[in-house]
Amino acid sequence: MSHDPPAPSSALLRNGLWLAVALSMGAAVSLGITRFAYALLLPPMREDLSWSYTLAGAMNTVNALGYLLGALATPMLLRRFSPGTLLVAGSVLATVFMGLCGFFVDAVPLLVQRLLAGVASALVFVCGGLLAARLGAQQPGRSGLLLGLYYGGTGWGISLSAVLVPAVLATAPGPHPWAWAWWALALACVAATLVLLWPARALQALAAPAAAAASSQPATGGMRWAAFAPALLGYGLFGVGYIGYMTFVVALLREQGASGTAVTWFYALLGLAVVLSSRIWAGLLDRSRGGQALALLNGLLGVATVLPALTSAWPVVLASGLLFGAVFLSVVASTTALVRHNLPQALWASGISAFTIVFAAGQIVGPTVVGWIADGPGGLARGLVFSACALWIGAAVASRQKPLEA
Repeated sequence: MSHDPPAPSSALLRNGLWLAVALSMGAAVSLGITRFAYALLLPPMREDLSWSYTLAGAMNTVNALGYLLGALATPMLLRRFSPGTLLVAGSVLATVFMGLCGFFVDAVPLLVQRLLAGVASALVFVCGGLLAARLGAQQPGRSGLLLGLYYGGTGWGISLSAVLVPAVLATAPGPHPWAWAWWALALACVAATLVLLWPARALQALAAPAAAAASSQPATGGMRWAAFAPALLGYGLFGVGYIGYMTFVVALLREQGASGTAVTWFYALLGLAVVLSSRIWAGLLDRSRGGQALALLNGLLGVATVLPALTSAWPVVLASGLLFGAVFLSVVASTTALVRHNLPQALWASGISAFTIVFAAGQIVGPTVVGWIADGPGGLARGLVFSACALWIGAAVASRQKPLEA
């Protein structure tokens, strides 16, 4: 009987990298497409539907609100369903809500669809992160790489969107070409969801031990939020800062006169930098047991965010996109690594959910504030300065996070 558990572990050791890559399709759906493709659709939708920047930002604000609701619900749902089941179910729901966005032109139903897509994407992202952390626990020597591969999947979604959306907008018929882009993105989510079926099934074997451990420790309670206060606050400010860039940077480039081809290259290369970031920061994530990684990455992200606000020179703007892509999802991975380094496996789900909650709360604030600033005399450039300042403050706060006592 005691020889049964190693069997799945040896299979996972052989297929670990491919499982992480397949699992990364969850990040591609939940963030790369469901959230960040909207930056490419914002300019044509705003022009077609006569939106203010405040309303355009509100679309991502309600998406983040839905993400917060989903993150709050995930720990409860994980007590009833396995992470793999929730991962696939969330991806299916996100796909449906993405497709439905193409059927509406009024602001209220579009806001509702963005809200519901946020709820579904949180299920995908949290459960995928949990499974990636458990996969990494099977291979401690490359756990940082496996986590980075999962979160780097967001980059595949961003790059695909960068190519797909402009192509559809250029050829779609009808009065609202952007509707066809929503439908094309939904089809991309269908393909990613099919890929997710394999890791969801293969990693089910890792769910049972953690669930059993959690049920055997009812007196230990959940995660100690106060112990992670600096990291949680720093991560919340990351949510405030980064989402302003990812919501409005394409609109800013358009205002600065960038061509459609230039914007496509900018966004596609940003996405590829996200994918490569898994390798760049793997060692840092393995070594950093406190808030050092979160602080460093937040600081670099602030630099990337402020550059387009200071100049429209194309080499600098492109460098901003590459640096931003190479850093921002590694900030997310750094919090999962922090949880894995400092909490027992039975508390990983609650730990990842806690960071996801503050992440979502920050994202609720960011788009609306930046949109409100952009509607004023400072424009989008001043909005990105606000975002950069939030990131730098987050870096200073996160640097105070110490490793927990074993």
